[in-house]
Amino acid sequence: MARVRYGARTEAEIGAARTASSRLPDIWSTGVVALWESDPDAVAAVLPPPLKPTGRPLVRVNISKVDLPGYPLGAGSFAVAAAHDGVEGWYPLVMPMTHERALIGGREVFGEPKKLGEVTVERDGLVVRAALARHGIEFVEVRGAVSGALPLPEPTQKIDFYFKFLPAVDGSGFDADPVLVHCVRNEKVRRLERITGDVVLRESMYDPVADLPVRELVGITLGEKTTDQKGRVVERVSGQALLPYIHQRYDDPQQILDGPPEGST
Repeated sequence: MARVRYGARTEAEIGAARTASSRLPDIWSTGVVALWESDPDAVAAVLPPPLKPTGRPLVRVNISKVDLPGYPLGAGSFAVAAAHDGVEGWYPLVMPMTHERALIGGREVFGEPKKLGEVTVERDGLVVRAALARHGIEFVEVRGAVSGALPLPEPTQKIDFYFKFLPAVDGSGFDADPVLVHCVRNEKVRRLERITGDVVLRESMYDPVADLPVRELVGITLGEKTTDQKGRVVERVSGQALLPYIHQRYDDPQQILDGPPEGST
């Protein structure tokens, strides 16, 4: 009988897949990072407990292109500064990805708020433009010109905070209490340039980042970097406390109650 492809894989096949994924070479991306101070009340309002604001209401947007062989990827992150149990890091609100493969792994393994979207990173001479778009709305645009090289930073470690959960089958909340994940990223940079420009936030009902306005622009850079990441569950959190924020993960929170039509198979 021919192999049934939906059938179980062997232990050897599973082991080979794990070995291959653990031996990936450094993957370098080219991207724009913009950092600004926003409204402190707005930053505090988007943080689910037990996350808390830091001493500075920072917002960061990363917009990158990764030239994977045969699989070019666009990746973005819009995040606010946050702290948990004495650890400072970033809480992403939306992470647009141009391919489903990058989306699924991040959401299901780490609890990342990834969604399919459009990512633009363009350079024409000294002129640079980067943008994130979904549903035909370019809700973030960073534009400017290269104004000089910057010294390369030492390899650094950064932390993102994610909530991993499954909505309850009966629509009452969650199947189990969500978990808070600390995702540790080790970052190396091989090229970095300063951009003189600005950040434009456009209104979108799906990605309402315009509620976190640019009060004071800290800086914009264009760089080439590589990162790896490892996550760990640090604690279970109250589902009741997280439930008011669940809409951050979905374009329409009601969609988590959607199921197949009665009688369908």
